[in-house]
Amino acid sequence: MSDLKTLSERIVTLEARLAFQDHTIETLNKTVTEQWSKIDALARELMALNERLREAESQMPRPANEPPPHY
Repeated sequence: MSDLKTLSERIVTLEARLAFQDHTIETLNKTVTEQWSKIDALARELMALNERLREAESQMPRPANEPPPHY
């Protein structure tokens, strides 16, 4: 009877660990998914800002070979 009780306790312990691990994995998966969404959004925003910067730079007149104002 003692062996059956010990085995039952071990199974309960293993089930509790498994449930905790499942919860932890699900939480980590959710966190990683949210972070990738944010990373993707930031990457798109960075690309848009780079494009705007290129456009702004292309519209700026190129200075001639003039000496700086302090000369």
